[in-house]
Amino acid sequence: MQRHDSMIRPPIEGLLDLAESKFRLVTVSAKRARQINSYFGQLGEGLGASIPPQITSTARKPLSIAFEELDAGKVIPIEPPDEPEEIEGLDVDGELLEDMLDESAETDEADEGA
Repeated sequence: MQRHDSMIRPPIEGLLDLAESKFRLVTVSAKRARQINSYFGQLGEGLGASIPPQITSTARKPLSIAFEELDAGKVIPIEPPDEPEEIEGLDVDGELLEDMLDESAETDEADEGA
């Protein structure tokens, strides 16, 4: 079976190798495309809060530019950090949580009595 070149430049197959997963490729490229779109949207306003495209491209669509940046190595997909298991601010015994629950119960009782 003959394999045809895709019309997408750079080829998706190469991008999948860079991102290691199709899901990561989708999330990274979509997030970067939104950033590029935001940059082009605020150009005339002088805000300068968004990151401009990191490559010179003839593409006009933000997603195509994001794919080209990924292929050029300007955007690197990384594994997101693990979620913390404990809520910050709680000690080992959970006393802060108990205090918050006690205060909540007290305010509920005061509201019912009024």
